[in-house]
Amino acid sequence: MKQDLIKEIQKLKKEKKAIVLVHNYQEPDIYEIADFLGDSLELARKCLSCEDAERIIFCGVDFMAESAVIINPEKKVYLPALEANCPMADMVDVEGLLELQKKHPGSATVCYVNSTAKIKAISDICCTSANAVRIVKSLDEKEIIFVPDRNLGLYVASEVKDKTIIPWDGYCYVHQKFKKEEVIKSRENHPDAEIIVHPECPPEVRELADHICSTSQMITAAKESLAEKFIVFTEIGMLHRLQLECPDKKFLSPAKICLQMKKNSLELVRDSLLKDQHLVTVPEDIAVKAKRALQRMLDCK
Repeated sequence: MKQDLIKEIQKLKKEKKAIVLVHNYQEPDIYEIADFLGDSLELARKCLSCEDAERIIFCGVDFMAESAVIINPEKKVYLPALEANCPMADMVDVEGLLELQKKHPGSATVCYVNSTAKIKAISDICCTSANAVRIVKSLDEKEIIFVPDRNLGLYVASEVKDKTIIPWDGYCYVHQKFKKEEVIKSRENHPDAEIIVHPECPPEVRELADHICSTSQMITAAKESLAEKFIVFTEIGMLHRLQLECPDKKFLSPAKICLQMKKNSLELVRDSLLKDQHLVTVPEDIAVKAKRALQRMLDCK
């Protein structure tokens, strides 16, 4: 049944002139129908270079599909599981952010891409976990409002000493579950392993890591390291990607699952293609403002 579904999807992709973009945290089955696989930054950049496609099927969560719409207003973007959302993105609201900006009139607002289009629209620039430090360093402002992830904001503050970071009190419910005791136990049980931690993890977890990396940076770190075993502190789906990229190395993780990322399926991808199901839209006035913040990130060298 799985192989039949994959064949049907590949056929529909050609007929509908569609591409399938897949985030690293998706189920392994979804990897098999991906035209491009990556983290948030890689997928955002890919959206800029899919001129031949008329449709984008985005296997991720809602804010990712919204960003694809904002970058490609002329294309149809579909989210196979319409209810796949990011709880962290909903932790920041427009009214609260506007109020914080009023309290800090000389600041710049840096918006993690894990946020809604409405929040991007009132931000100065977007960032991902892969480029957050570089984005903040590139700004002239010395005071930075960072939304919505406090852990990533605190990580940026530890790397950019000459600026004041004001982190919003949001968090990724998956990475927040990791505890320093898990890192300590991992080292005890696997003394030959290196610890790779996502910057969305709490500070006390990051402080014990060998590498602090976005998902794309994790692949680079694993490839470049002489170690043969790694304990990875991020969403469990990343282990499959790491194993694909580094088949001669071993990857373990204190398993934490993003239920939202797991809502997409081959059946839902097929239905999106077959029925033009779950079209994602962003109001034009919001999209125009949000695109400025996203484009400024993509243009940042």
